[in-house]
Amino acid sequence: MKINKSGAKFSAIVKIGEDLREESRKTGKEFLYLNRGINRVVNIDLSKIVKNIDFNSDALQYYPHSKGMVPLRKAINNEFFAGKASEENIYVTSGGMNALSLVFQTIEIETFYTNSFYWGAYSNALKIAGKNQFFYNDFDDLKTNFKKYDNGTVIICDPNNPTGSKTDDNQLFEILDLFSKQNTAVIWDGPYRRLFYDNTDNLYQKLLTYDNVIITESFSKSIGLSGQRIGFMHCKNQVFNEEFAVRLLYSGNGINAFAQILVEKILSTPEGKKAAEDFKTKTVADITENIKLLKNKKLLVEEFYGNKTPVGIFVIVNKSFNELKEKNIGSVPLNYFTKRKDIDVENYSRICVSVPKNDFRLFFEKF
Repeated sequence: MKINKSGAKFSAIVKIGEDLREESRKTGKEFLYLNRGINRVVNIDLSKIVKNIDFNSDALQYYPHSKGMVPLRKAINNEFFAGKASEENIYVTSGGMNALSLVFQTIEIETFYTNSFYWGAYSNALKIAGKNQFFYNDFDDLKTNFKKYDNGTVIICDPNNPTGSKTDDNQLFEILDLFSKQNTAVIWDGPYRRLFYDNTDNLYQKLLTYDNVIITESFSKSIGLSGQRIGFMHCKNQVFNEEFAVRLLYSGNGINAFAQILVEKILSTPEGKKAAEDFKTKTVADITENIKLLKNKKLLVEEFYGNKTPVGIFVIVNKSFNELKEKNIGSVPLNYFTKRKDIDVENYSRICVSVPKNDFRLFFEKF
């Protein structure tokens, strides 16, 4: 049998976690698993929400709408766009990864630019889609050399994975204004933002003014539902949407109905909103304390942050994978997230800071 090899690789981050758990099983060592991007401070409390779900309903048991259930698309419109978007331009996807993968396939442009510090899945998803990946150093680079990105696609991940760095929104919109005057497509991939903001955040409303911006979102980070695999895509380009809809349909014949109903209840009911607010409050509080501890111990890589505080669930620390492992802390080497040669990537690691602050302190007090 001949195989069409994409060149993409299975996630090395998943393998790191499997290896650490196997070592824990064999040796009895307790590890703090900071290698994966999962909010683990606290689970969102769904107990009051599921009471309002009719498990015998046709909506839950039959094929869902191929674009996503209408009530959920309306809830997304209200939550993210203050009702100013068209639900027809919102497509429910099986998480952010699914949204990005289908977007990569749908855009005809072959040249994609990511930040020089980038989520490793971008590279593999782009390879599967047959696209070429290039890099920009930072947002000053985008602004100063914006003409370089004409006829290309730029991915903006803010707050950034893996660094957690956050760019001022005004600077981001200055870049979008420049790109809107030329043939540059922009993919706005910001799944960590809404963990730290509520629906008074008007960024997504402002994005509606740009015809060249495609939004991909995930509920894995903002309300802690990574296990439900649900997100959405928004675009105003109708030709793009028509092709995206076809690819979305044949990628899974609709998105899990329970996950859609669950998220719709979280976004639109008093019980759901309260559960989301409580989850965010507790999660952000412990993330803040964990980052503060790293700063006090001078473990953050200052050259990435300067006088700013990281925002997001990831940071870069000035310890290698092996140095952290010696303290029973799981991490991912920074060279998994960049090809830059001007920094000592072997001495740095990415860690997830979204874990209970007491557990975090227990392990990092060893430094």
